[in-house]
Amino acid sequence: MTRTCPFCDVQSGEILFKNELAMVLIDQYPVARGHLLVVPKRHFGSYFDAIEAEIAAIHRLILKSREYLENRFNPKGYNIGVNVGRIAGQSIFHMHVHVIPRYEGDHPHPRGGVRNIIPRMGDYPA
Repeated sequence: MTRTCPFCDVQSGEILFKNELAMVLIDQYPVARGHLLVVPKRHFGSYFDAIEAEIAAIHRLILKSREYLENRFNPKGYNIGVNVGRIAGQSIFHMHVHVIPRYEGDHPHPRGGVRNIIPRMGDYPA
């Protein structure tokens, strides 16, 4: 049985907004309220396989996502990230960017941000 790509098979009603080369979806397994995904329309696996026009289109949608989240949820910060490869945690091999709003008190020790992916690596000298 062939597995289909959830981002290639997305229905138009699932798209929050889009531009010519990318779209924004609400993450189906959010780590925070308002967690969004910015997804290129073309199927490819890695950020490093994107063409410059796609990177620019994705960037514009990251900014639009921030505006949307500011107006809707008023977060106090953001994590923006891309997982590239299985070893880095990628589980859907259609490139996508996570836009994760952060809220006061959502983590007891947020210092280090994405460095905390690897235990104890977020604890570095100030």
